[in-house]
Formats: sequence, structure tokens, C-alpha cells
Amino acid sequence: MRCLLVAGWLILLSFSAHGVIETYQFDNDVQRARYHHFIEELRCPKCQNQNLSGSDSAISKDLRRQIHQMIMDDKSDIEITQYMVARYGDFILYRPQFNAATAVLWLTPLGLLLLGLLVWWRMATRRAKPTLSSDEALSVTEQQRLKDLLDEENSASKDGDNK
Repeated sequence: MRCLLVAGWLILLSFSAHGVIETYQFDNDVQRARYHHFIEELRCPKCQNQNLSGSDSAISKDLRRQIHQMIMDDKSDIEITQYMVARYGDFILYRPQFNAATAVLWLTPLGLLLLGLLVWWRMATRRAKPTLSSDEALSVTEQQRLKDLLDEENSASKDGDNK
């Protein structure tokens, strides 16, 4: 039993030995910071919702290598971002720029919030019980008619119960 546990533990530990750690050389800390900023802020085109630093897909590896090369070629942040958007679309950005194509992404949460506030306001105003003013009170004739109708209903239900 002990041998099986040790063997299982060794097998689990061996999976981490297959992971590849990419190491890129930079000339200074500013380049390293820019690189890490880009791989955290850009989304993997293949993965659903992972950034480039958290993805092991082949395209993410290629994009990390491309970003490193562009940083080493002294490309500006704007040039790198424009290249990525031109090649992969606004999807690659976690925070896409506001334009006609991405307006729905930016405005939908605001619209849903306003709709929720409107629904809440309508429900809150309906719950408030209206009080009858003296002008809306039933007249003596209307009160007598209501009493007669209720008495008829009560006597009809009693007759139905006796049968």
C-alpha cells in the first residue's frame, strides 16, 4: 500500500517536469515590465478567457515571442497594441477601445443597470398603498350597494354549503 502511494505521488510530481518555462532576456527592467504588462493585458485568441501569461496554447507562445521581439526592436506600446488588434481584432484586448464596434460591450452594463433601477423604482412605487382621499371615499349609496352585494354573496355561499 505504501509503495502505491509513493508511486502515485511521484507520478503526480512528474507532470510538473513537463512544463516549459519560457525565459526571455531583456536589456533593462523597463522592457521586462512592458513585456509582463502586455502578456497580462492581452487575451489568448484561442482560449476563452485567459491572458497570454496564463495560456499554454501554441498561439500564446508565438504571441509572447512576438511581443518580446517587438519590445527588443524598440516598438512603442501603441505600435504593439495596433499590430495585435490589426491581426486578431478587438477580442485580444481585455479592455477594448471605445468605438462603434465595441460600443455594445461598453454600454450594455450601463443599460442593464439603468433598466434594473427602473424596474426597482416601479416596484417600489406600486408597493406604496394609496390612501383614499375624502373625494374618493364611497358615497352612502355606494356603501349600501356594496353591503347588499356582500350579503347576497354570503347567503348564496351558505345555501351552497347546506345542500
